[in-house]
Amino acid sequence: MTTGHRSGLTAVSTALLAMSRHLQVHDVLKTIVVSARELLGARYAALGVPDDHGGFAQFVVDGVSDEQWKAIGPLPRQHGVLAAMIQQATPERLADVRADPRFGGWPAAHPNMRDFIGMPVADGDEILGALFLANKKRPDRAGEPPCGLEDAPTCGFTAEDQELLSVLAQHAAIALTNARLYERSRELTIAEERARLSHELHDAVAQKLFSLRLTAQAAAALVDRDPARAKEELHEAARLAAEATDELRAAVVELRPAGLDEDGLVATLRTQVQVLDRAHSAKVTFASHGIRALPAAQEEALLRVAQEALHNALRHSGADRVQVTLTRAGQGAALCVADDGCGFEPEAVRKAGRHLGLVSMRDRASGVGGSLTVTSEPGLGTAIEMEVPGG
Repeated sequence: MTTGHRSGLTAVSTALLAMSRHLQVHDVLKTIVVSARELLGARYAALGVPDDHGGFAQFVVDGVSDEQWKAIGPLPRQHGVLAAMIQQATPERLADVRADPRFGGWPAAHPNMRDFIGMPVADGDEILGALFLANKKRPDRAGEPPCGLEDAPTCGFTAEDQELLSVLAQHAAIALTNARLYERSRELTIAEERARLSHELHDAVAQKLFSLRLTAQAAAALVDRDPARAKEELHEAARLAAEATDELRAAVVELRPAGLDEDGLVATLRTQVQVLDRAHSAKVTFASHGIRALPAAQEEALLRVAQEALHNALRHSGADRVQVTLTRAGQGAALCVADDGCGFEPEAVRKAGRHLGLVSMRDRASGVGGSLTVTSEPGLGTAIEMEVPGG
């Protein structure tokens, strides 16, 4: 076995270990692309997951800046060499993709690519995606220009590159399939939990509320002709109301998100922010620094406050950007949800009786020994900050 081949297999092993650490589909896709680019020494790499309409449901790139990616425009369609890899499930290795008769051009902001290698990612007969790389790089050599840059000489991908990429693609298919199964199982678990809670709420709380209504009606009918009996009925109504409250409180406690128990606060918040970022026109971002595990009640309170603050920012503020940050604060943690929206006058909102969920957020913070601060001003956005002590 040659030294180059041995180092290539070591790089493949490293890439496979990196892929195995992730269970979210997007994280797996990104890891595959980054691993492939580093493994083959390419300037650009991408992985497209096809949809059923001639386009791509997901398209992940590496080697292209965020600004350049935005300038390129909409996701590519399934055409040319990409379509061939998906439809025929065959690898492609080209000295110059631009010279291929299937090449159909690219947008003005697209980087200039020449040497090209592509590999379908397949699970049996199902094509999960198309992994491709362009502009092979090589270590700098004295007196020779580096290749891989847009205007530099091409190096070309080798047969060994194709072999390594084939191994990576096979394992990428396994990692991607596992991630999809994991996400699907999580969805089913959530759906089953919602159905169970709905059934319990109907059987317990709804029946108590119905009894409460009948008891209150009986008290109203007796209040004039039999005040003593009416008083007894009102006591019974109070008892039923207390039981209904306890049932609701128990159901809410059971609504603690499964992801929080399984993945922890940071991963759960990051996932929810990613979902909101895709669902809304505002840019929603998340960052965390130095967070350690917190008592379960504090983690849940932080998550619920973040959800409420995000709801307000996305529904009412008209913000273009919403930033969620979670940082270490002593033994505890500090959460901040800040937006660049319309803002408001907190005192005026309080006097008008419009709480925007602020009362419940303060209750959640104080309930776990924490504090909540609201900073807002008309035209200057809003920041909701919560700090918990840890344990």
